[in-house]
Amino acid sequence: MFHIQESDLEVAENEKSVAVPVHEVTHADGRKAMLYVGNQAAACNSDTLLALNITSTLNVSVNIIVPAMQLADGTNVRRANVGLIDGNGNPASYLAGAVLTLHGLLNQASPGKTHYPAHRYGNVLVNCRGGRSRSVTVLGLYMHLTAPDQWPTLASAIDHIRALRGNAAHYPLQPMIDMAERLVDEGSLAKLLKI
Repeated sequence: MFHIQESDLEVAENEKSVAVPVHEVTHADGRKAMLYVGNQAAACNSDTLLALNITSTLNVSVNIIVPAMQLADGTNVRRANVGLIDGNGNPASYLAGAVLTLHGLLNQASPGKTHYPAHRYGNVLVNCRGGRSRSVTVLGLYMHLTAPDQWPTLASAIDHIRALRGNAAHYPLQPMIDMAERLVDEGSLAKLLKI
């Protein structure tokens, strides 16, 4: 198992709400959404989510449960989860599933049906436990595949997120990057994101 020992600063940060804007998505109809990278503490903090207009979250941590939440304005946060292992042990299809889930959260309608919890379109937080490896990999892969004019390589997208997030150079963990690079090289995920 590939593992990096967290620094004392990283351990302390895990208890604080961290949500960093990394990329704005503009839809054909003019709607905009900001993608955030963050940690479990942010995903569980209703004040943080409301302040940043985050109405959907994607948790990419295995064995971490992010509870249902209603914001103070009555919006129910849409929650999605794809439990990735940080390092070796994931099939590439599972990472692809996380990227496709993010795409779904960004593009899914917010209908006003009586049997649906109240929801409104807003920004999206992608989180793992610390917001340093799995979430950065998912976001970097999504950004590169959907905005290659802005992020011509996977490395350029990951470097951008790493710099904004203030991550050490060893994040994301190399097995996560290797798996993402295999998905880029294979090409079918990019095609699915255009559907």
